[in-house]
Order: sequence, then C-alpha cells, then structure tokens
Amino acid sequence: MTKNTAKLILASQSPRRLELLKLVADQFAVVPSSVEEKLDYGLRPEENARTLARAKAESVAKNYPRCWVIGADTLVTMDQEIFAKPMDIPDAQRILRRLSGREHRVITGICVVGPTKTRDDVVVSKVRFKPLSSEEISRYVATNEPMDKAGAYAIQGEGSFMVRDFSGSRSNIIGLPVDELKILLEKTGFQNITVV
Repeated sequence: MTKNTAKLILASQSPRRLELLKLVADQFAVVPSSVEEKLDYGLRPEENARTLARAKAESVAKNYPRCWVIGADTLVTMDQEIFAKPMDIPDAQRILRRLSGREHRVITGICVVGPTKTRDDVVVSKVRFKPLSSEEISRYVATNEPMDKAGAYAIQGEGSFMVRDFSGSRSNIIGLPVDELKILLEKTGFQNITVV
C-alpha cells in the first residue's frame, strides 16, 4: 500500500476486527502494528486497553500521516485478574475453568489517530458463562479456537455454547465495538462511514 491509496487503516491483523470494520467502512487497508501487547499491572484493565490501543494506532499512524488509523486492544478480566490470549493449551484450560459459571468483563480500548485529531475510548461488556465440565473445556480447547483470543473463547464461534448471557456491545466482545468506533471516526473528521 502506498501512503495515499487508502484513507482508513486498521492497525490489526485480527480477522474478527477486519470483518467488523467492514460494517463501518467500504474501503480500508490493514497494516498490523508491531507493538508488543505488554500489560502494566499498575494500571486498571480499562487503562491498559486504552494505552495499548493508542500505542498500536500511533505506531502505524507515524508512517501514514494523511490517514485515519484504528488501533484496538481487548482484555478479559474477573476478580482483578486479566486474562490475555492463552500461552498454551493448559493455560487456555485454566482460563476457561476460572470463567466457568461466572460473570466476567470484556474491555476493548479503541483509538483513532487522524491527520489532525486523536480520540480514544474504552467499552465494557459483561459475559456470563454457564458451568463447564472438564470434558466440555477439553473438547473446546481441542478446536484450537481459543488460542489467539483474550479470555480463550470466541462468542461468535464455537465458544458460543459457553455463554449463558451477556450485556453491552456484542461487537465489543468480538473485539471491535462498532457503534463507538463510528463516533470516534466522526470526532476525528473521517467522512466515509457506512450506514447499516
């Protein structure tokens, strides 16, 4: 991509975010950020998500000063513990055992860096899991779906069977809160927003 072929850039290679962004804009480019997703345990989860989203957007925006760059970071948290992407299969099983039968929060920080303005926001949704058996957890982890997802599950995928109910933005739980993103794009002066 040259600097002038796309006005909107997603600083993520997440297929979920890519699909959700198609609900907002017809044309955009994908330029993954190289920012390491490192948590600062001195910060609240909301501030971690906001800080990481901004860092991702800013790291890509410096090479595309005439574009609008979207950064996002999603965390799952419960009882002061943050559940990032699982490190391996035992870690995915551990996370799902912890979330079993409980309510947790899904927090997504989003940031839009435009040519003249930067805006960010944090969106929080709540998800309650049904109680999970060891067999259900093992079977789900064996699908490999949990391995690249915060909280080790996908509400829009095979992991939907675990979700008893949720409140707040479903697109936030997937990884990109669409309504809030539209507001940020408008606040930074981006024009070509798709209305669905």
